[in-house]
Amino acid sequence: MATPKYFPTAGHLLVCQGPNCQARGSAPLYQALWRALDQGHLAYYKSGGNVRLTESGCLGACSYGPALCVYREHGGKLEQGWYAGVDFPLALALAQAVHQGAELPEDRRYGPDGG
Repeated sequence: MATPKYFPTAGHLLVCQGPNCQARGSAPLYQALWRALDQGHLAYYKSGGNVRLTESGCLGACSYGPALCVYREHGGKLEQGWYAGVDFPLALALAQAVHQGAELPEDRRYGPDGG
């Protein structure tokens, strides 16, 4: 049996698609970010890319959506960043930080390791 191809990643962005986040624009945000990652060769399946993007269920910030969560290994440990009220510029900045191994932005961050 053939095995699927494995693509190494620098991190994973999850964009909430729960009903409250969708009402606040998470579906078009996800699509715009997907296109930007693809066109900018940041997506994990592109040569030189290493960012994985996934739609998720509720991330718990229902009144503050769209919500986005980042998971990555950074500094030898698993780092998570939780964000509320995410717009395209912030989402792209998060993807670029993951791709470059840079510090995650503090803007609109909440939860563990955030405000």
